[in-house]
Amino acid sequence: MGIRTFAAIDVGSYELTLKIFEFSGKHNMREIDCVSKRLDLGSDTYATGKIGNEKMDELCRTLHDFSDIMKAYKVENYRAYGTSAIRETENTTIVQDRIAQRTGIKVEILNNSEQRFMDYKSVASKGESFRKIIEEKTAILDIGGGSIQLSLFDNDTLVSTQNVRLGVLRIQDYLNRFDVKGSQMEEVIYEMAMARLDTYEKLYLKDRGIQNLIIVDDYLSPWAVKKNGGDSARAVLDAESFGRVFEVLRSQNPVKIAAAMDIPQERIPLVFISAVLIKCIAELMGVKRIWTPGVTLCDGIAYEYAEQIRMFRGEHDFEEDIIACAFNISKRYMVSRKRSETLDNITTTIFDSLRRVHGLGKRERLCLRLAAILHDCGKYISLVNTGETSYQIIMATEIIGLSQQEREIVANVVRFNHSRFVYDVQRIGSLEREAFLVVAKLTAILRLASCLDRSHKQKLKGLRATFKDSQLILTVDTQADIVLEKGFVEANAEFFEEVFSVEPVLKQRKIF
Repeated sequence: MGIRTFAAIDVGSYELTLKIFEFSGKHNMREIDCVSKRLDLGSDTYATGKIGNEKMDELCRTLHDFSDIMKAYKVENYRAYGTSAIRETENTTIVQDRIAQRTGIKVEILNNSEQRFMDYKSVASKGESFRKIIEEKTAILDIGGGSIQLSLFDNDTLVSTQNVRLGVLRIQDYLNRFDVKGSQMEEVIYEMAMARLDTYEKLYLKDRGIQNLIIVDDYLSPWAVKKNGGDSARAVLDAESFGRVFEVLRSQNPVKIAAAMDIPQERIPLVFISAVLIKCIAELMGVKRIWTPGVTLCDGIAYEYAEQIRMFRGEHDFEEDIIACAFNISKRYMVSRKRSETLDNITTTIFDSLRRVHGLGKRERLCLRLAAILHDCGKYISLVNTGETSYQIIMATEIIGLSQQEREIVANVVRFNHSRFVYDVQRIGSLEREAFLVVAKLTAILRLASCLDRSHKQKLKGLRATFKDSQLILTVDTQADIVLEKGFVEANAEFFEEVFSVEPVLKQRKIF
């Protein structure tokens, strides 16, 4: 395979960034240029809900310049993403259209879980350094303009991830509005942070004993890597070393700090806010080491593109991280782990056996697994309206790595597993026709799987599914009495047949 050139564009809250990457052979990704332009879009959005005309003009001019740079590098493909500054505007679609008309660049919007998942992939792109550090109890602190994301790992598994509205631009906006003096900044930021983190600590930290904190930000992390000669693996500080860095930021003149860090002076307040947040969370978790790998969203964009074109086959299984998060959410709402695992196995068995019929892919399979794991979460609130309460819980819960539409698909599949299916697409949220059909197909599979474990006793372990002559033959070797399961399969086969034109048939081979 020859050399490919790719561009990643991050339309951030504070800065626009273009990175040009070169791919040559498997697992070989090299950054060849990086261009940044400071443009504070976030202050407009967070204060008024819209981007002002002057900043909109500047945004389009900069993106037009980026387009010229891409042409000069003969870029074959690009991805441009907007984050919270565009996502939280009242007229997001209009903003996207104006950018496309004036620059030719299509800016897609990442929801928070997609953005943080991409940032997480950017850290994972550091390979061995990342794998080694998450073998211990580790947290990733992803600091953005509008919010922060806290993700906890234990023994190479993502345990939980939560979003907290403590972004540096949002905090700076509060400090300006409240006319906070320089001598008061640290204490005010600390109080704002702890007011939000107190509940987080009680729900998610408890006695976890976090060893490492990985920082993803546009402020301290790039400087730390630059200070270590560009070697991200060496950009590790113990708590004492970070304390010395923080003392410099706290005590020295901003002009001196800007010169020492080789960054614009106007950026220093944001660096300080980021540092206070890191200090606050590091102390809250009692971490021993802080790693600043210097990655940005653009690195995650490039990593994901490399995965899509099969140039990377990462050793870390990101899909299993999403599944692990779903199991932790189900645990929070007292869903039976055994029942969830049983439905997960049955639904994937049925899904895989019907590939020629349903025409769905890997992402839809993931959505089905998530629906199976979260199938009964609404019972935590209501044993009667389980479908509706499950829907509300899933829609209100961030599942890292899922788009808004994927989350809505999962929520609706769980809803209709418990209640009558609604055929009017207008009545089930913002789903488009294709997504509506996905909901129907996944609901049919989950309903059938639920019938096959109706007793909740996991009788059908080792289930085999074979599609033949318009029938789905479900064969199980068991001595258990499955009259209940057979009865429910027959009674509820109509919807499955309606969706797939396939008749489910349950057969038992008794073991003697």
